[in-house]
Amino acid sequence: MDIERIMRSVVAVRATIPEDAFTAGSLGTRREGSGIVIRENGLILTIGYLITEAEDVWLTLQDGRVVPAHPMAYDQESGFGLLQALGPLDLPAVPLGDSAKAQVGEPVVIIDGTGDYVQSAIVAKQEFAGYWEYLLDEAIFIAPAHPSWGGAGLFDAEGTLLGVGSLRLQMSQRNEVTDINMVVPIDILRPILDELLNRGEIDREPRPWLGAFSAESDGEVVVMSVAEGSPAAQGGLKRGDVISEIRDGEVDGLADFYRKVWSSGPAGAQIPMRVLRDGREAWLRISSADRNSFLKKPSIQ
Repeated sequence: MDIERIMRSVVAVRATIPEDAFTAGSLGTRREGSGIVIRENGLILTIGYLITEAEDVWLTLQDGRVVPAHPMAYDQESGFGLLQALGPLDLPAVPLGDSAKAQVGEPVVIIDGTGDYVQSAIVAKQEFAGYWEYLLDEAIFIAPAHPSWGGAGLFDAEGTLLGVGSLRLQMSQRNEVTDINMVVPIDILRPILDELLNRGEIDREPRPWLGAFSAESDGEVVVMSVAEGSPAAQGGLKRGDVISEIRDGEVDGLADFYRKVWSSGPAGAQIPMRVLRDGREAWLRISSADRNSFLKKPSIQ
C-alpha cells in the first residue's frame, strides 16, 4: 500500500454549528474530524455527526490549503455524510473497496485528515447498536484504535476504502481491555450514493424516533438520558428507566429494542412501552417523530 499517496486524499474537516441547533448540546458547536475524497470533483465522504446542522464547513488539505465545503447529505440510517468542496482540491479520488470480503485478522490502515495513521487489523465484524438509536447489522471493529477516529478512512492492503471511522470503544479480551474503533462499512454506501447525490436524502419512510439515549446492561435496556423537547421527553421517559416491553413484545437487548420500535410503523407512530422505574412498572405511550424534523437544514450555497 502506498500510504503517502492515499494520505493526500484524506482531509481534515472542521464544522461550525449554530448554538440553537438541536444537536449543539450533545455534539457541540465546533466539530472536527476527517473526510475522504471519493470523486475527483471534490466529493468528500465523512461520518455524518460531524456535519449535522452545520452552517460552515472547512476542509484542510495535507499541503495546508483550506477550502470551504457544503454539506450535501447526512443519512441517519447508515451514519454517512457527504460534503462538496466549493473550491478545487486537485486530489485523486480513492477507490471504494469491498468491505463484505474483508476478513477478521486482515491488516488495515486507518488514516485521519492530519496525516496520522495507525497500522491495525480487523478484530471483529458483527452487529452494532449505538446509544443514539442507531443500528448496523455488521460493523467493522479494528485494533489498535486511532485516537482521531471521526471520519478517518479505513484502507485495505490494496489501498481501497473499506469504511469510515465512527467511534472508539473498549473490548475485553483475556482479562485485558483494548481500545478499538468501530468503522461503518463502505458497502452500505454503494446502493444509496447516487440517490444521496441527486436528492440529498433517501426516498424511504423515516423511522420512528424517540430521542432517548440508551445502553444495554445484562440484556436490559436502560435509559441514560433523553433529548430536551424530544418525543421521549414529551412522553415521560426518564433517565434510569428500564424498558422491558414494546407493545406486547419483551425487549431483548438494545438492538431488539430498536427493531421493535422501527417495526411499529413510520415516524409519528405511537410506541407503547412498559418501563420499570424505582421498582415499579408503568406503561408509557410515546408519539414518535421524524428525527430530521428537529434538525436545521443546510443553507443553499
